[in-house]
Amino acid sequence: MTQTLRPAAVAGLFYPGIAGVLTADVQHMLSQAVPPRLLPKALVVPHAGYVYSGPVAASAYASLSEERRTIRHVLLLGPAHRVPFHGLAASSATAFETPLGRVPLDGEMLDRIRHLPQVCINDAAHAKEHSLEVQLPFLQSVLEDFSLLPLVVGAATTEQVAEVLDLLWGDDDTLVIISSDLSHYHPYGEARRIDKATVDDLLKLTPLQSHEQACGATPLNGLLAVARARGLQAVLLDLRNSGDTAGDKDRVVGYGALAFCTPPGGRQ
Repeated sequence: MTQTLRPAAVAGLFYPGIAGVLTADVQHMLSQAVPPRLLPKALVVPHAGYVYSGPVAASAYASLSEERRTIRHVLLLGPAHRVPFHGLAASSATAFETPLGRVPLDGEMLDRIRHLPQVCINDAAHAKEHSLEVQLPFLQSVLEDFSLLPLVVGAATTEQVAEVLDLLWGDDDTLVIISSDLSHYHPYGEARRIDKATVDDLLKLTPLQSHEQACGATPLNGLLAVARARGLQAVLLDLRNSGDTAGDKDRVVGYGALAFCTPPGGRQ
């Protein structure tokens, strides 16, 4: 049965559920970020509650200030946290909703990958998934007019993810976002060491070896494969953890924001 609207599932939990408060919070976090002088083709963004990871996410989204009128299509991939399944799950909805309004889903992008055996329609995988939803208020705040293809990534190979990314890569009007946190529940100092090593791998486009490094390791590795093939370079925008943003340093979660760009004279 086709679902026309995927309502917000974590508004009021991971981020404010009142539109005015949410707008003010997002704008404040964006105002604290320093926009880098680059034009990202892809972003890696964390997906915890805004009190924890919002400032780091803002560091990524602030990098889109020069492209707010250019980007018309957003391909958003995040790991499954609630429903186990194989492959990459699309939604049958025509729009996703947040307190800031509705984001139209990109049926044309979905049509281009429907034939792939790893792609399925799985509304249950989307129903309560936060890794994609928490990105939407930022996108609604920084882009002017865009459509979205959200994909929850379950048990899949790097090659399966990379195939989807390649088919939907597009031109300058298409942005790729990978939603992922880094290490989970280590003491502050240990988390900093682990996350620095993980980011060093990402900056070298080296595949991650474990989901202990990043819960979104599967979609991240797909992006790294495409980045290597297309000659992109990774740039670190921010690296912090919940001990930096929310105070408790006993068991922290790591957050990184990275941009993947075409180097001068490079290719896509």
